[in-house]
Amino acid sequence: MELASAQKLWDPEPGWLNTAGYGLPPRPAFEQLQAALDDWRVGRILPDGWDTSITRSRTAFARLVGVPVDDVAVGSATSQLLAPVAAALPAGTRVVAPVGDFSSILFPWLAAPGVEVRAVPVEELAASVDDGTDLVVFSLVQSASGAIVDHEAVVSAARAHGALVVVDATQACGWLPFDAGQADAVVVSGYKWLMAPRGCAFAYLAPTLRERLTPYAAGRYAGADLGQSYYGPPMRLASSARRFDISPAWFSWVAAAPALELVAEIGVERIRAHNVALANRFLTGLGRPASDSAIVTVDVPGAQERLARVGVRAAVRAGRVRASFHVYSTPADVDLALDALTDM
Repeated sequence: MELASAQKLWDPEPGWLNTAGYGLPPRPAFEQLQAALDDWRVGRILPDGWDTSITRSRTAFARLVGVPVDDVAVGSATSQLLAPVAAALPAGTRVVAPVGDFSSILFPWLAAPGVEVRAVPVEELAASVDDGTDLVVFSLVQSASGAIVDHEAVVSAARAHGALVVVDATQACGWLPFDAGQADAVVVSGYKWLMAPRGCAFAYLAPTLRERLTPYAAGRYAGADLGQSYYGPPMRLASSARRFDISPAWFSWVAAAPALELVAEIGVERIRAHNVALANRFLTGLGRPASDSAIVTVDVPGAQERLARVGVRAAVRAGRVRASFHVYSTPADVDLALDALTDM
């Protein structure tokens, strides 16, 4: 699908520059969600009628990140999907992570008993991996700054020293192409660049890692046969990554499926080129050097107040204004922000 045609499927008010906070749904996702809510209100559909959305979403996600669909688990939040990984770490495990990374990729290891976490500058992450490292964790795109971690360099360093790799691609998946299969686990919250409602999250879990994990949160949706998993015992879990699924928030997934399918139809490379071009229009308009990210941060006196006066919605992270651009963003959005920030 051409980008110009795709953009007609969104209805943003001018000035939304905060997809790193949450993404805006394409019209098909919003309309399917409204239809599901109407069905719920009057009892028009049986619960299993919404389950197809989970299958569609899982399939679309696997396609986007280049992994087998059987290696994808679904849940509600990235930290929840990382919990079984953290629970499997023995005391004495040594973890290396970036300083200032997002809490969801850090807190599970900090909470794990007896696990040692060493935080290093993000640009030194690959060089900090050594023979004493058991696990490397990081966000592929840093939430606070938009910096893109050198994924291949970190993975290469980890493999050279026998360390596992866990990646949070929440701020990347949907605009930045990457190969999830290089890592042992990759988690993504769907409500940002994948433009799903909050309550949708995905995890790629490599088969060799899954062998070490216990599905403590297993319920019916982790069963080998959903139709035969209502009651027990005995235990009869799926042999795939589905054994780590939790019961889905149906309505969130109803909207997730068409949103992810649309991202795949447009193409992540095409979205990346569009997003980065707008981000660089913003940066160069402020006299800053161009970057390779769809998330940028700037220091401008009174920036938050100036943007708010003209209706631009951006975020403040780590004391700086953070602007983020996606498929529905336009040059007019950028220029609106630039006019506000350069009007002295």
